[in-house]
Amino acid sequence: MAQAKRGAASVGGAGAASVRTLKKYPNRRLYDTATSSYITLADVKKMVLSGEEFVVRDAKTNEDLTRSILLQIILEEESGGVPMFSTTMLADIIRFYGNAMQGLMGSYLEKNIQAFVEMQNRFAEQSRGMVEGNKGFSPEMWAQFMNVQTPMMQGLMSNYLEQSKNVFVQMQEQMQKQAGTLMPGFPGFTPPKR
Repeated sequence: MAQAKRGAASVGGAGAASVRTLKKYPNRRLYDTATSSYITLADVKKMVLSGEEFVVRDAKTNEDLTRSILLQIILEEESGGVPMFSTTMLADIIRFYGNAMQGLMGSYLEKNIQAFVEMQNRFAEQSRGMVEGNKGFSPEMWAQFMNVQTPMMQGLMSNYLEQSKNVFVQMQEQMQKQAGTLMPGFPGFTPPKR
């Protein structure tokens, strides 16, 4: 998805020639200008998974619709199969819209997902090295290895998220102390004890 985002950001820039342009028509169909054919959301999902840079534009207004199409793909994924987001999490995300912390939350989620992707890529590289280094690594052994690694990765992620939460809480407390010092009479901020 970052590929799509980067592609949307670079349209009209120096790298615009390498960005694939999709056009969305009023009949809700998507047209791939690179292949001169209509495509589906499943095709767009394949582009995201393969890391292709693209931008989706309204055929009439030229408005950037990339985010909207990516959200449609997420909605389809959440509706079928095993959802990634719980109802509680979705409700919490909705509560941040219009909140003073909305910008911070978006940035926080993006950085955490980037960190997770980087960790996943490093893990994949290390795993690839194990498989290439040991030609006798059977699919059964690989499955067993992954079964052991999955709980470990979940534990690492839980620890990472707990640390992130603690840093966030500390930052919030520090901001509240500073606000209390700067605005001692402002409701909700108690002045620091001396």
